[in-house]
Amino acid sequence: HICKMANTIKHQGIVENINGSHLQVRIIQLQRALRVVSRGHCTSADTKEKLVDVADANAAPTSGDRVWVTGELSMGVMAVLFAFIFPFLILIISLFVFMAIWNDELRSALCSLALLIPYYYILWLNKSRMGKKFSFSVRPMN
Repeated sequence: HICKMANTIKHQGIVENINGSHLQVRIIQLQRALRVVSRGHCTSADTKEKLVDVADANAAPTSGDRVWVTGELSMGVMAVLFAFIFPFLILIISLFVFMAIWNDELRSALCSLALLIPYYYILWLNKSRMGKKFSFSVRPMN
């Protein structure tokens, strides 16, 4: 289950592996839109499992424990910006600029797509810094 409460997102999960303060948690990811049954309770018809790495020095679960993986809602917004919105803007703006310069659709489109290579390379170079911004915490289910 996933529930959005205030500014946090909670995923139900099971601890798979533990390596120091790094946990690997199997979470249940919803594929269909959520239906709010009552305030604070969510259900879904279709689910999909996914493994998530969590670095939480305060967590002390053991393998097989059921936990809540929580994160800030703002992380989801930031992830959508970096993964979809910024690349889309790069494509659209560069396409118009290249079309104004060359008036050649094919070359403009290829150059616009080529600009995504350095964008994603820069993201990859900054993955450790971005990993700190996109951090989750683990709480036991009680």
